[in-house]
Amino acid sequence: MKVMSQTNKSNTLTPDKWVDLYADYLFKYAISRVNDANISKDLVQETFFAGLKSAKNFQGKASEKTWLISILKRKIIDYYRKINSTKGKAEVRMNFYESGENQGDWIEECIPQDWNSDIEKNIENEELKTQLEHCINSLPEKYAIVFRMKTIQEFETEEICKELGITPSNLWVIIHRARTQLRNCMEKNWFHK
Repeated sequence: MKVMSQTNKSNTLTPDKWVDLYADYLFKYAISRVNDANISKDLVQETFFAGLKSAKNFQGKASEKTWLISILKRKIIDYYRKINSTKGKAEVRMNFYESGENQGDWIEECIPQDWNSDIEKNIENEELKTQLEHCINSLPEKYAIVFRMKTIQEFETEEICKELGITPSNLWVIIHRARTQLRNCMEKNWFHK
């Protein structure tokens, strides 16, 4: 089944090839955001199903892959919305360190930029990534969800608040608390080994 775009003839849908072309990529994308293989598989299947149901709406303005990723992003947001229910009250936005050489948002600043440089760095980076993921998984569920959406997935504040039914004040309280707990966990388990 080929669905031709009305606005761009070069961008077409080929649903019969989606699994072969995009399943692995979409799965990796999903698992990096929800950290659960079974949920990731379900989200990819839901993405393909939603893509089939809305194929008639495909306008060809983006590639087929980009279009499927946008559907998957919505599925991930829906997943987080379903599992989140607690609301917070106050606004606090603080950096991990107020001054000194570690001033700023250390998570963003310390993520290695090149994961492919050499074997030793790759091993160290994988260990760091594993420890960071362990620390994220140790957070309360709400904190982990908001932290992943804001810091890792880079969703906009307004989008997170809308999708999870929280206020911007609550979001920043959660981010602050998550970062504080992550800093403590990483200092204890990674930096002071």
